[in-house]
Amino acid sequence: MSLLDLWIKSKNQLEGKQVQQIIAIAGSGKLLDGGDASKEFRNFLSHVQSSVLARYSQECLSEKFEASGLALQDIVNQIGRRLGFEVEDGRYRGTSGQSGHDGLWSSQLGNTIVVEVKTTDTYRIDLDTIAEYRRQLIQSGRASEDKSSILIIVGRQDTGDLEAQIRGSRHAWDIRLVSIDALLRLMRLKENVDDPQILRKISEVLIPQEFTKIDGIIDLVFSAAEEVRQDSDVQEDKESLLEADEQQKLRSLPANFNDACVARIQAFLKKPLVRQTRTGYGTPDGSVFVVCAVSKAYSKPDREGYWYAFHPHQREKLAGVSEGYVAFGCGSEKTVLLIPFKQFQVWLDGMNTTQLEGRFYWHVQIYQENKRLFLQRKKGVEKIDLTRYLIG
Repeated sequence: MSLLDLWIKSKNQLEGKQVQQIIAIAGSGKLLDGGDASKEFRNFLSHVQSSVLARYSQECLSEKFEASGLALQDIVNQIGRRLGFEVEDGRYRGTSGQSGHDGLWSSQLGNTIVVEVKTTDTYRIDLDTIAEYRRQLIQSGRASEDKSSILIIVGRQDTGDLEAQIRGSRHAWDIRLVSIDALLRLMRLKENVDDPQILRKISEVLIPQEFTKIDGIIDLVFSAAEEVRQDSDVQEDKESLLEADEQQKLRSLPANFNDACVARIQAFLKKPLVRQTRTGYGTPDGSVFVVCAVSKAYSKPDREGYWYAFHPHQREKLAGVSEGYVAFGCGSEKTVLLIPFKQFQVWLDGMNTTQLEGRFYWHVQIYQENKRLFLQRKKGVEKIDLTRYLIG
């Protein structure tokens, strides 16, 4: 049984194991270029949650074992994928005539990053060698001179000596440096926002920029804070339609059960779903994508209801995949609707909308009546019975 099959069928057996134990289970148990263990390990990493990647990376840095550096290379490349890059895994060990880069990350804007992973900066790094990897990739047509750079990823935050080495070299403009911890924080930030403009800015942070003017960094921080504010505005928009006592009840109920809903959806679809953004979950191969929104319950004398916001960027994302779904958690993970996007988009024109200060979203209003769930739309537009979309 492959490592991934074991994870899918007996997840509880692997969750507590350290990364070196995971590698021992994979294929031959030894990470080698082109080996079965490497293929199984990389495939396995593409299916685990980001918290597992973070734990494994720390184990590679704190525990001394034979393949720690090789495993960290694979983990970092998986983090690159979670950040939205198209990633080509590098070789573990360099060979004559081939570039020895650890990873090659390509952004949607056409930038290429040559990645070098180091567990420590204790030893002086040969920057000329890393620059040569980039030069070889440019000569082979796999990268361009003006849209390629080097990213050195190190396992510690105290990198003063290495920073000085880079600043004093002739490659200073082409090289950037980031710690594993900072890279993990960037990944967690991406998983907690949905706005595609913020997602683009997150990847741009890793590309050399002119920092005499720091507008770009400020813009990223501001944009992330702005999305949080907009979420608050959406919540206020919902609550404004309720009576005062109902508003208080709505605020007191939890609405952070997205992951629990997706666990049920994953079991229903029999396909692995990994968190990509705050509400977006997809299969590692990108063929299936689910937007999962959750709502607290609010009550009226005759029925119970749930409110959600659906955004244009979510529609664009779902339209671009072969199999897309919109999921709604109603009060808790015990009640989950899973609607094929091709059907859901037909109903959008009949829904109420909010448009303010350049923001636009559809109101998805669902209510329960006589143990059935209905989609309430604009006045005079027929309601939709959603009960058949409940997952068992």
